[in-house]
Amino acid sequence: MTGHALGLADAASENALLVGIIEAISAGPEPEVLAARVAPLIVAATDTDECFVHVLDDTEQSLTLAGATPPFDREVGRIRLRLGEGVTGWAASRREPVVIVEGKANDPRYRYFPELRGEEYTSMVSVPMASSPGGLVGVLNVHTRQRREFSEADVRLLTSIGSLIAGAVHQARLHRRLAARERAHERFAEQAVAAQEGERRRLAADIHDGITQRLCSLRFHLDAAAEALTEEPAFAAEQLVLSRRLTHLAIDEARAAINGLRPPVLDDLGLADSLASLARAVSGVDVLVEVDRCALPEHVEIALYRIAQEAFQNVVKHAGASNVRLSLRRSAAEVSLEVSDDGRGFDLLADGPPAATLGPDGGGYGLGSMAERAELIGGRLDVRSAPGRGTTVLARAAVQPQ
Repeated sequence: MTGHALGLADAASENALLVGIIEAISAGPEPEVLAARVAPLIVAATDTDECFVHVLDDTEQSLTLAGATPPFDREVGRIRLRLGEGVTGWAASRREPVVIVEGKANDPRYRYFPELRGEEYTSMVSVPMASSPGGLVGVLNVHTRQRREFSEADVRLLTSIGSLIAGAVHQARLHRRLAARERAHERFAEQAVAAQEGERRRLAADIHDGITQRLCSLRFHLDAAAEALTEEPAFAAEQLVLSRRLTHLAIDEARAAINGLRPPVLDDLGLADSLASLARAVSGVDVLVEVDRCALPEHVEIALYRIAQEAFQNVVKHAGASNVRLSLRRSAAEVSLEVSDDGRGFDLLADGPPAATLGPDGGGYGLGSMAERAELIGGRLDVRSAPGRGTTVLARAAVQPQ
């Protein structure tokens, strides 16, 4: 098939392809369902032998095989590539198509997967799937067993198909994120009621067992001092010393109860200076602070402060870092908080986050908790890490223009 060109034979074939892609898009919002349906359509329309659809993960750091023609459909979800890795990763990171007519094993960009039996296929085209405004969503690959020359028209056809798929994948992602946000809000409503009742019980117990008992004891000592003031001045002085001590204890316990509800430092200093104060309290590392002074809704300030607090706790407990950078940036429509360190890091793809940063259900008081806080203010949490290359936690949320 040397010199064979892709392309559709006639208008009827073109219409059939478009109808097939539209039907695939209409089948459901999941990218995996869409990719599984379009792969055989692309093979039939382009007269190629195999098609692989790789979708960019939500981390935007790796690609996962989301759809393929048989028999490789059984590898869906198992093949993963970092951006820049292999021909597929190169096409994604550069956002440029790649055409290899022969000798792909000698191409420095090529990565061999035994499961995909690349040695059986001679020629290939890899095109990034991108749309506006969704941007890059993945990479589309086609392969032929026999040597084939691919023309510019071939690449344009595949790029057009990729754009259609990209638009649908982008909509599917928006649908999935919206559904996740709705679930998060439902969980939050349930948890808020339970937490409210639990907090009321805790505060009632704290006040009854601590502050109330201190005040009762204080009243007893003051009464005793008043009665003994004239007859036993030494005893009265002793009671006043005890009263002062009880007063300090009651004040400390009252402050502790208040701190559990809202960090008082936010009222005293504002978010920017509160973050700087939090950074100064981190021991054992050098912290570079770059924060914008900006007015934000109270619930956003609390969420960002708590995210920074938990990020610093993870740095101190698990990262083994020497340097940390904290930044708070406000644009016209978004606020972002970033905490990055030069610690040991971890492999997001292979290992996931360290178990110590997660709770029993994958959330808890580490990354899961930070992600939930970000979701509850209408934002998202992105985590970037690699062994020996540190960790970056980035929280972003939309805000009303100032």
